[in-house]
Amino acid sequence: MFLKKLKLLDIILLVATTALLLVIALRMTWSLNYHWNWHVILPYMFQTSPVTGGLRPGLLLEGLFITLRVSLYSMIFALFIGFFIGRLRVSPRLFCRLLGRSYVETIRNMPALVLLFIFYYFISGQLLSLLGLEERVLATSEEIQRIIITLFARPSLITQFLSGVLALALFEGAYIAEIVRGGIQSIEPGQWEAGASLGLSRHQQFRRIIMPQAMKIMLPQLANEFINTVKWSSIVSFISIQELTYDGTQIIASTNATIEVWTVVALMYLAVCLLLSLGVRRLEKHYAGNTGKAR
Repeated sequence: MFLKKLKLLDIILLVATTALLLVIALRMTWSLNYHWNWHVILPYMFQTSPVTGGLRPGLLLEGLFITLRVSLYSMIFALFIGFFIGRLRVSPRLFCRLLGRSYVETIRNMPALVLLFIFYYFISGQLLSLLGLEERVLATSEEIQRIIITLFARPSLITQFLSGVLALALFEGAYIAEIVRGGIQSIEPGQWEAGASLGLSRHQQFRRIIMPQAMKIMLPQLANEFINTVKWSSIVSFISIQELTYDGTQIIASTNATIEVWTVVALMYLAVCLLLSLGVRRLEKHYAGNTGKAR
């Protein structure tokens, strides 16, 4: 079925791309005198447990799990920030609109890495240290510490973990705010007027009439933003959060298998993002079908 859909130009491009990849691989092997060392990757993917004798996640898989945690928690916080700022952006009050726009313009025109360093060294370093978070976690029982390690990170890295999550949430929140603003403004003004004619307050109009309609428009874009969050999460490696990119650099330092490790890391990111992209497509088709039926 797939082969029938291919045209001559598609076949030519496919063959040319395959040939190019083969040429690059051959040049790296012969011209650069690069010795492939793929067998060193497997122990970093899976390890044998000394207790049970079964397989357990290696360093790369553990890094992937931390990447997913950072992305998930960042997206949750970013949704709260984005919806709050997005609501300010469409407020009838000038001060609220200016406040929301200032946040969006500041964050969107600042490199994510710079924001991360500012938040970690100047803000989080002061606030979280005052709370004594690491000491509080270390003072808990072993059972609670195991839960914290499973859900978040090791107690010694909990400050970096939260700093990375909050900095990434602030960055993504600005983009989500624009998605929220666009979704709300896409609803016809007559919907607000209809709500007002029913005697509903502006808050009730927003909650009962505008938001349910806007969510159908926003959901696919929000899902796409989650994919972007997964990709942006690699920057938290700069503050020693042991996610996938950080673990990749540590493995390279001990094995010198630079190309092999980065290839596997890239494929792991690609697999996660492709799965999420498939979910986004299904979501878009679902809402497109519902819109068609409604019409």
